[in-house]
Amino acid sequence: MHFTAKCWRKGSKHAILHVTETREENTMTYTKRYMSPVGVILLAADDAGLTGLWFEGSKYFAAELPKAHIEQDTPVLLETIQWLDVYFAGKKPDFTPPLHLIGSDFRQAVWNILLSIPYGRTMTYGQIAKQLAKNTGIDKMSAQAVGGAVGHNPISIIVPCHRVVGTNGSLTGYAGGLDKKIALLKLEKADTARFFRPKKGTAL
Repeated sequence: MHFTAKCWRKGSKHAILHVTETREENTMTYTKRYMSPVGVILLAADDAGLTGLWFEGSKYFAAELPKAHIEQDTPVLLETIQWLDVYFAGKKPDFTPPLHLIGSDFRQAVWNILLSIPYGRTMTYGQIAKQLAKNTGIDKMSAQAVGGAVGHNPISIIVPCHRVVGTNGSLTGYAGGLDKKIALLKLEKADTARFFRPKKGTAL
């Protein structure tokens, strides 16, 4: 099933956000590895946009990567590398590469909210659940369900799931690992004074 392509503003330039529930057959995927200061990153893209950005060793590493893919430079991957170079230099990128997010309607709705979280700021799972409930016209949304969608975000950093924290300040739920989550927040100079590493079973 295809959804209508969307365009959203990020900084001073536009980025095309193409969303689909499933990957089209016969669509070629291209990959490239990026050596970041916090670990090796695998990038994936098709002709529509960036489809994946995973830290090697992360919980859902390359979960949506098709078996048939080619390691090759493409305009989307090169633009993503440029974005990452700016980001890891400690600056807020003023552009965003085209994104092709693949997932269910629910996950798409959660990821869209993630894209709205400002650089250097954080949002709780509960706040996302409330906003999603409001957007969809229902009384209540489960923070745990939101947590599942956040954890399965296939495009880390650019779709900033590292900016999501527990209601009580717990740094819970980052598939790339808590050390990386903390490093990314510090890179953005986010106020991390009230945050802490969660104990097992900490609520969202």
